[in-house]
Amino acid sequence: MSKFDEIVSLGIINLERLLLLFIVAGTVWAAGIDILGWFDSQDKMALSDLFLLFIYAEILGMVGAFYRDNRIPVTLPLIIAITALTRMIVLTTKGSDPIYIVYESLGILFLALSAIVLSFKDKMSLNKLKESRRKYRSDDE
Repeated sequence: MSKFDEIVSLGIINLERLLLLFIVAGTVWAAGIDILGWFDSQDKMALSDLFLLFIYAEILGMVGAFYRDNRIPVTLPLIIAITALTRMIVLTTKGSDPIYIVYESLGILFLALSAIVLSFKDKMSLNKLKESRRKYRSDDE
């Protein structure tokens, strides 16, 4: 790898980490504003508010997974999308056409199936990697 390629690669890695820090800061900021707003208002916390807290927690978990594993599992954004669609259904079910609820529910089903398929694929890839490492080590002996 040339010196230029190393500099570009390092720059992209640092930019990615900076953006992730902005994501964490924005998520914590938004969660803090929402939580303080719930304490300030006399309204009861609704189910949609709890889903919003789950979305915040999942975003923070996704960034944490990146720092722990140096990669973001593809299933985490899918789970966030499922939670967001569920929140949307809870917020918009009153007075809306029932067919839209069916469409949104099908969207959740497709996202869930995608998450299952991708998690199996990820496990199979990890098993293949472990097997190839074992085989490589046994060839060295």
